[in-house]
Amino acid sequence: MTGGAGFIGSHLAQRLLNGGHEVIVIDNLSGGWFENVPTGAELVAQDLVKMDLEMLFRGWKPDYVWHLAAYAAEGLSHWVREHNVKNNWLASTRLINMAVKYGVERFIFTSSMAVYGSQEPPFVETMRPQPEDPYGIAKFSVEQDLGAAGRMFGLPYIIFRPHNVYGPNQNIGDPYRNVVGIFMRKALQGDPITVFGDGYQTRAFSYIDDIIDPMIGSMHKPMDVIGETFNIGGELVVPILNLATRVAELFPGSTIEHLPERYEVKHAYCDHTKARRRLGFKPQVSFNDGLAQMAEWVRRTGVKWSQTPQIEVRRNLPEFWQKYS
Repeated sequence: MTGGAGFIGSHLAQRLLNGGHEVIVIDNLSGGWFENVPTGAELVAQDLVKMDLEMLFRGWKPDYVWHLAAYAAEGLSHWVREHNVKNNWLASTRLINMAVKYGVERFIFTSSMAVYGSQEPPFVETMRPQPEDPYGIAKFSVEQDLGAAGRMFGLPYIIFRPHNVYGPNQNIGDPYRNVVGIFMRKALQGDPITVFGDGYQTRAFSYIDDIIDPMIGSMHKPMDVIGETFNIGGELVVPILNLATRVAELFPGSTIEHLPERYEVKHAYCDHTKARRRLGFKPQVSFNDGLAQMAEWVRRTGVKWSQTPQIEVRRNLPEFWQKYS
């Protein structure tokens, strides 16, 4: 497993441990914390780009690779291209090499809805990916690399495209990613909740518990899911302004401030028919309940600031990010 000290990885690791699996977590702790790693999991606190993966695979001989590690600041990726390539593409390539060499049973990769770009939603897996930013391009490149490894070496892989996942353990101390976490951090600290443009851009938000079961279930599905790609996540389409309003209600006294519109995909949400049919995917947690549960966790734990990448290109860097760089 990679990225298990972060958000999705920590939840997944706990569920795998509960199911009797031995879990090894590889995480450089740039966006996660030691305390997120569940008791019973083995933590290797190293960077996938630099570490000796050969020694790890030779020693542990993993049956399954869950590749969840990434720097998922899609909007910022235009200004941190080298960081994006290293963390979201090169690290993945190194893992694929080892998975092929040591014959893992399944390689499960979390890609992103960003591969669809600005096509007309709802996004369906049969659409031809058209990513528009370096983050989406890197994710789609890994998808293609897995396909090539599957054809050449028979690597058994499954790709998930989750989107806008939120819930307890999420990194809320990164100013560039996780909009639910950013809104709740600002509200907790008494800062205005900032919305780009009119706030009528739309997304669907995915509560963490809803996506874990079908992902874990894919480990034991018949071979007909090998080589398949699945959208997975929330189904209620929500304007960003509505999200900001709901967060403000959960943190009384919060205010909302509109910032200039930024370059981003205006409307993005997915169709999950395939995951429902093939994996039994069925969201259980409502949008309001999920936000309330996360808000309770945020109030209880407070804010921890995480590492963020050095800005590589300052040209056209939006003003609202300059104070963090």
